[in-house]
Amino acid sequence: MKFLLGFLKQNVLPAALCFGLALALAQTTWLQNIQYQALDVRTRWRAKHQPPNDPRLAVIAIDDESIERIGRWPWPREYHGQFLALAAAAKASVVAWDILFTEPDTSLPQNDIKLIGGATVAKIRGVEVIFGAVTNETAGPMGESPVTKPIAHIEGDISKLHGDQAMLPPLPALQDRAQFGLVDTPPGPDGVRRLVPLLGRVADKVYFGLSMQALLRHWKVGPDEVRVVLGDAIYIKNATVERRIPIDETGRYLINYRFGLEGANAFGYSALLAGLNEVYAERKSVPDLPDLSGKILLVGQIATALTDNGPTPFSGFTPLVLVHANVIENILREDYVRRVPAGWMWLAGTLVGMAGLATFSNRGFVAQVLFFLGFPILYGFASTYFWISHNLWLPIVWPVLGFGGLQVFMISRRLLAEQRAKAQIKGMFGTYISPALVNRMVESGEAPRLGGHEEDITAYFSDIQGFSSFSEKLPPGRLVELMNEYLTACTDIIQEEGGTLDKYIGDAVVTMFGAPIALSDHAYRACVASQRVQQQLEILRRKWQSEGEKWPQIVGRMQSRIGLNSGPCIIGNMGSRTRFNYTMMGDNVNLAARMESGAKSWGVYSMCTEATKRACEEHGGDRVVFRPLGKVVVMGRSHPVPVFEIVGLKENVTAETRECIRLFTLGLELHFQRDWEGARAKFLASAALEPHQAKNSPGVVDDPSHIYLGIVARYEAEPPPPGWNGEYIMTVK
Repeated sequence: MKFLLGFLKQNVLPAALCFGLALALAQTTWLQNIQYQALDVRTRWRAKHQPPNDPRLAVIAIDDESIERIGRWPWPREYHGQFLALAAAAKASVVAWDILFTEPDTSLPQNDIKLIGGATVAKIRGVEVIFGAVTNETAGPMGESPVTKPIAHIEGDISKLHGDQAMLPPLPALQDRAQFGLVDTPPGPDGVRRLVPLLGRVADKVYFGLSMQALLRHWKVGPDEVRVVLGDAIYIKNATVERRIPIDETGRYLINYRFGLEGANAFGYSALLAGLNEVYAERKSVPDLPDLSGKILLVGQIATALTDNGPTPFSGFTPLVLVHANVIENILREDYVRRVPAGWMWLAGTLVGMAGLATFSNRGFVAQVLFFLGFPILYGFASTYFWISHNLWLPIVWPVLGFGGLQVFMISRRLLAEQRAKAQIKGMFGTYISPALVNRMVESGEAPRLGGHEEDITAYFSDIQGFSSFSEKLPPGRLVELMNEYLTACTDIIQEEGGTLDKYIGDAVVTMFGAPIALSDHAYRACVASQRVQQQLEILRRKWQSEGEKWPQIVGRMQSRIGLNSGPCIIGNMGSRTRFNYTMMGDNVNLAARMESGAKSWGVYSMCTEATKRACEEHGGDRVVFRPLGKVVVMGRSHPVPVFEIVGLKENVTAETRECIRLFTLGLELHFQRDWEGARAKFLASAALEPHQAKNSPGVVDDPSHIYLGIVARYEAEPPPPGWNGEYIMTVK
């Protein structure tokens, strides 16, 4: 259950919110306009690769050539009457006029008579003629036409339909001989006609638009064969045709634009009129004259000098007759826009986004970007394909916006996680290691591996020589002050060299080099740190001595012993479930502790194993100066370990000290060879050159040369057994 709740919180909820917000924004006008513009780009591309419009439709274009041949617009109406008569002779199915004849021609009344005559001839010969009408709030009341009657079978709230209280109809005489259809094509918020009314309201009556009326007349559909359900569709059914034409609750139809002016099946008005005259009046054969039999003829203006133009997806200056032409062509071919419900789109986006978050949240940044940018690109290609091939309109803008929101969320969550991780690292390790190393851990992008794991490190142990005496001679407050000053100096140096503080145990300092961030030169760093601590302690001794009676004499003689060992150790958070510590453990850690305690046996203050010496020299060269002290078998081990004194840093080691080391090393070799006399001579010579002697170094009790002189004396009196190879068995930890 906890996993499920976490999954919902981490993946499902963010995806649902991002796509939900994007869907909500998609309802705003500005985003809808962008959405339509994205659709227009795909529509224009599709128009270049789709077949021409339906052959059952022809646009009779009042074009520039017609204006030039016939004269300035508007033309005498006798031309229109003649065209109707000739169209009837050509056996056209329907002639629909996207031209208004709402006012009589008072200058030449006979022109109206000729227009009416042409309409009469067309009616007699079975050609349906439809004239345009518009709703207009300033027009006077209109009586019901004897031919065009209001829609009877309509379901829904007609108050939402486009329209006005009045209408500008065609001339009454034309109404007696033809139908009429509303030519209103109101632009959308961006000026483009996208949703066109297929029916309009005049007061409390509803009439079909020009496109719809042309189709009904073409199919010979009667009033009882049409049912309108607002918000659903216009249903048409008779013996020859069955259609479902989708409309919204306002009676508008979403145009599936297939062609502009270039793709229209258009014929010039004057050329067609002249050709028909020659055929039917003079009985001549005219080449390339189109066959108009059974076609819907849509008459409208396309001349550039005329005003019936507006924006469409194809151009900002498109003849609006093509709006009706696209509507008619869509319905003839049942070529409707199909839209996936917004709810399903939101669900799909949520599921994909959820899957992306679940799959890629823990991947690298590049993988996340590839998904959250790549998937919208693939989706864009898919939506283009489905629009071109299947008329399926998959919105691009708001789903991409949803993915963009997810991308922002993912990046923000990643940044917050990184900030929390940085804070966690700083909180967890800030008291153990230096701020510089903490920053290095943060910048590396690698979380420290918590829990037990093996790591090659150098363990560092230090302790104050004779600390119990300090506790006896100093009051608690003064002891705390002394230890804080000492431990601060030690810790600062350790952290400056990249060490990680493990713990304080009273006066002891336990440190690791090489964890939690791996350091290839951890042994070198530890050795340098040990010598810097010894140098700083010398400075502190002088300071404490200069403070007079504030400190007892023992404080000015303080010495610290340091032990080092390098090798694989177990590193991690260890302890109980509720309280734990980042620490180290293992045999190599124990050996480092033995180096610190065993340093007393050799009269030195910094001692390490051969493993530390070799690793140090590998990365630090000869900067750190070592002195061999022999082989010891520490408590808990059965095999001897070569040990070395860390004498100091090269730049601080004097020539006298180097000579001491040389002589001591020769003496040690003779010691291993059982040449006790030769070894004693070398140790006596080196003893005079020891850098730390009891007589002149405060707190120093013994030194390696004098200790080996004692060992040589014992072996002279009681030689070691025959199998002895130079090791010294430690009897104390």
